[in-house]
Amino acid sequence: ALVSLRMAGLRVNFGLLLEPLGFIKVLEWIFSIFVFATCGGFQGETTLVVSCKGVVNKTVTAAFAYPFRLNTVLFSAPDPKHCGGTWTDVSLVGNFSSSAQFFVTLAVLAFFYCIAALVVYIGYKHVYQQNSKFPLTDLAVTVITAFLWLVSTLAWAKALADIKRSTGISIIPGIESCKVPGTTCHFASVTSMGALNVSVVFGLLNMVLWGGNIWFVYKDTNWHNQFNRISQSP
Repeated sequence: ALVSLRMAGLRVNFGLLLEPLGFIKVLEWIFSIFVFATCGGFQGETTLVVSCKGVVNKTVTAAFAYPFRLNTVLFSAPDPKHCGGTWTDVSLVGNFSSSAQFFVTLAVLAFFYCIAALVVYIGYKHVYQQNSKFPLTDLAVTVITAFLWLVSTLAWAKALADIKRSTGISIIPGIESCKVPGTTCHFASVTSMGALNVSVVFGLLNMVLWGGNIWFVYKDTNWHNQFNRISQSP
């Protein structure tokens, strides 16, 4: 049975969540959470093993996290004397904050929009259907958001590939301190970025959901109703 309540103009009908418009909006809300949880909450580090003057196989690390301004992340010094003064501050390469923040910010905005839309669908569906501006606004937001998911996901996927390169074994040749005679550096490890890979997948899923939802939102607009009347007229 459908759960329905009526009070002071509010007509709460949770059964609308089982309809495509409401059900897809719930999925969009859930998947937006996964995006900023997997990307915005990421923390990792890359590790080198260094041998230099007075130091043998010392582990140095560079910890990085969202929003991935890697050029501000420094490796720890092998020892308090900085390898007898031959070890200079070494940072990772690249600033990928714009792509990461674009991606996560879109997820946060989509999260709040889905909440607002669900409140309207569940409690004010009659107002939504009677005022033609609401469906048209919903359609415009849905189209724009689907496009932004495409752009932000592609940008973030490219940034993620660069982040992997900037924190992986390829960083060794770019570290000048490792080229000093008597100093050797070996790449040890980097934190698994599986969560960031998952964030890209959820970005694509959000794009598909918002893109597919365009049709269901369009069906509630006057444009669809007018098209039906024209097509059915003699």
